[in-house]
Amino acid sequence: MEQQTAPIPSQPVLYIPHGGGPWPFVELGLPRPEIDALAAYTRSIGALQPRPSAVLVVSAHWEAPVPTVMTGGRPPLYYDYYGFPEAAYRLSWPAPGAPKLARRVMDLLRDAGLPAAEDPERGFDHGTFVPMKLAFPQADLPTTQLSLVKGLDPATHLAIGRALRPLREEGVLIVGSGMSFHNMRHFRERQGSSGAERFDAWLTGAMQGPGRERALLDWTAAPEARVAHPREEHLLPLMVAAGAAGDAPGTVPYSGTFAGSRISAVHFG
Repeated sequence: MEQQTAPIPSQPVLYIPHGGGPWPFVELGLPRPEIDALAAYTRSIGALQPRPSAVLVVSAHWEAPVPTVMTGGRPPLYYDYYGFPEAAYRLSWPAPGAPKLARRVMDLLRDAGLPAAEDPERGFDHGTFVPMKLAFPQADLPTTQLSLVKGLDPATHLAIGRALRPLREEGVLIVGSGMSFHNMRHFRERQGSSGAERFDAWLTGAMQGPGRERALLDWTAAPEARVAHPREEHLLPLMVAAGAAGDAPGTVPYSGTFAGSRISAVHFG
């Protein structure tokens, strides 16, 4: 009798706030309840079941002319932040790369009529290694990154996400790593932002209801949109996540503050 392979359970798609720089591992002077709450949420990602076979991260901190995927087998870390204590530049997260997954990503993009490129030298930036070090401290899951596309066009990033939907059925966890509110002036002042509250209410409501792709295409019409995102690179990973989610329902498993301003995570499926 021919042996049948058990189906692989579908993975969710996540949009997560990755905080600021190496925030959980060095002292930034932020309120301890903020740090503890965001860290607890991020660690909870590692407990999601079923456990993924690999991870694909779309980080706000990599932009390229076309969608570009890391293909190295042992990616280094990019300490792409500055002004932090020396310990921030000694962090390690030696997860293996995922060359096979990277090739699959390129094939899916090209099959969808999108360009794709590879970068064998690229390493994990802090949008990946900081949250993943919390979620998967054992660093044992093959992991790769996919870039944003310069120009930051919402429709392009939604299309990228749609092309990647089959990965969910192949055991791959797709993570959009950004911040639902990213205004550095507000973060530096640490006074909180009423604009962050209004934008967050719109965003989390839109992601849990029908018509979320249309809402994301028109995101600049949202309340306080340009207060929340003077430049939208930290929102674009959500576009990829929403595109990859298809019709999967959206939930908000975390809503808290960072430097006093409201941030949220969205899970699909």
